[in-house]
Amino acid sequence: MKKLLITAPVVAILASLPYLGMADYYLSYLYIIFFWIVLATSWGILSGYTGYWSFGHAAFFGIGVYTTATLTTQLSWPFVATIPALLAAVVAVLIGLVVFRSGALRGEFFALLTLSVTFVVAAIVSNTALDSGTGVFLSGIEIPMIGATASGSLYMFGFIAALVALATSYFIFHSKFGQGLLAIHDDEDVAEVKGVPTFRYKLISFAVSSALAGAMGAIHAVYVGYVTVGETFAVTVPLYVVLMSILGGARHWAGPAIGAVIITVMQSAIVSGAHAEFGRAGVALALIVVILVLPSGIVPSLVRRFADRRSGAGAPMGFAQVVTQFAPSGQASSGPVLLKCEDVTKSFGGIRALSGVTLEVRRGEILALVGPNGSGKSTLINMISGHYSMTSGKITLEGEEISGRSPHLIAQQGVARTYQIPRLFDNLTVLENVRLCAKFGSADGMGAAAVDAATAEALAFTGLADKADVLPEALNLHDRKFVEFARALAAKPRLLLLDEVLCGLNPAEVDHAVEMIKRIKSGGTTIIFVEHLMRAVVALADRVAVLDQGKVLALGHPGETMRDPAVVSVYLGGSHAA
Repeated sequence: MKKLLITAPVVAILASLPYLGMADYYLSYLYIIFFWIVLATSWGILSGYTGYWSFGHAAFFGIGVYTTATLTTQLSWPFVATIPALLAAVVAVLIGLVVFRSGALRGEFFALLTLSVTFVVAAIVSNTALDSGTGVFLSGIEIPMIGATASGSLYMFGFIAALVALATSYFIFHSKFGQGLLAIHDDEDVAEVKGVPTFRYKLISFAVSSALAGAMGAIHAVYVGYVTVGETFAVTVPLYVVLMSILGGARHWAGPAIGAVIITVMQSAIVSGAHAEFGRAGVALALIVVILVLPSGIVPSLVRRFADRRSGAGAPMGFAQVVTQFAPSGQASSGPVLLKCEDVTKSFGGIRALSGVTLEVRRGEILALVGPNGSGKSTLINMISGHYSMTSGKITLEGEEISGRSPHLIAQQGVARTYQIPRLFDNLTVLENVRLCAKFGSADGMGAAAVDAATAEALAFTGLADKADVLPEALNLHDRKFVEFARALAAKPRLLLLDEVLCGLNPAEVDHAVEMIKRIKSGGTTIIFVEHLMRAVVALADRVAVLDQGKVLALGHPGETMRDPAVVSVYLGGSHAA
């Protein structure tokens, strides 16, 4: 409500300017600001939120420009009908369907690919009837008079486009969808395992981003009146957009818009003044200083500092509850077997990590996976969670096959995991890390109230309530391990996979963690854990599966299994065993 009270008067004043007799010069000046706000904000929805940097934003902007230029001049379409820029979104989806299926096309490879798309689209336009290398005049296009004058009408179209772009970015940022995108930005593989449908989310983000850029291209084509390939697909367009977004803060819905306003105003001041060359150098130096001082951008840095001052030293409300056990969500089945692995094999090139592993995990038990380094323990955890694809074999959960499914679907079936080396979302607070896993990983899809309750419960259970607003970089190894615990527990899993969760903890911390795991089991959660610390295995495990060279060497009660001569030989060597 407070935000609405602040923004509503600003929106009302800006909307009334064309009707108050403002000079066309100033309306055009504000239009240019709106133009860059839309382009920078649309870039942020893809690249700022997901981390997939695009240097090809000019391609989708240009598609919007030439869609409008072609449809209005050659086919006599009304201008407004050309604005939605569906073609830009369709092209983005087609590219995404190919690119996002490949894990190798990330980072600089994605950036270079999008840049090449710009050159391809420019070549197509310049060598066809769309432009033919001579440019297209749109000066005779009729536009709806939604302002007092033609300039006022174009101003209003730019203003509406900016409002739509900002509103879209705002609602995405504050939605479950937006939280998933931010998780993809920090660690896409972990986000998928925690329940985020990464492929679909990236595709939607790419389509929305491109559609906004294309829509602005449609409006700008009429604004300039004459479009050419050289101006439309210039490399300066994506470079300015990237700079604006980084300066303002690409991970915040308002950051790119703030950056766009600052740079546009500074550019205007330099061009209109004396010694423009020295002014440009000064602006460039100032931007470098700001980026070095505020690497996450102006808006996120200010928001974080304000939040730190406001949070104080107390624990967040609702996190003080002491919890004794965790119960899995969903209805428990009466069957004794929860998970079954049948002849599971995994090869990495010529190396076989798993060689036909077959075992059953009973409901409500703790099964320990032990064995020497390289025996395939963590690989099996990765196979069950879907992190790795299976070479051959079958894995079923309550009789339903999960092998071959996407990791996010396995997570939503009630399978949660931790990582041996904590892999937290570094730009999300502890609270946001845990809440995200509750939102995406729950077996039965929690509502908002249930998500908040599960998050508070997990934080209290792991003793992290007083660190809820802390970023992972400020945590020690013990706390990072327990955030992994809390993230997995917040999803209320039926099956919890713990990968060397005790590694690196001191004896007191190990004892604490062992008691936590016992309490988790007492709530009905089935647990598979990988561990080298034998005292913890003996204290926790109902059964032990010993792996060696990718095969199950022994399976049974901890005391009996660890006295098996074959197991002793694996751990101590043949001469010692004898």
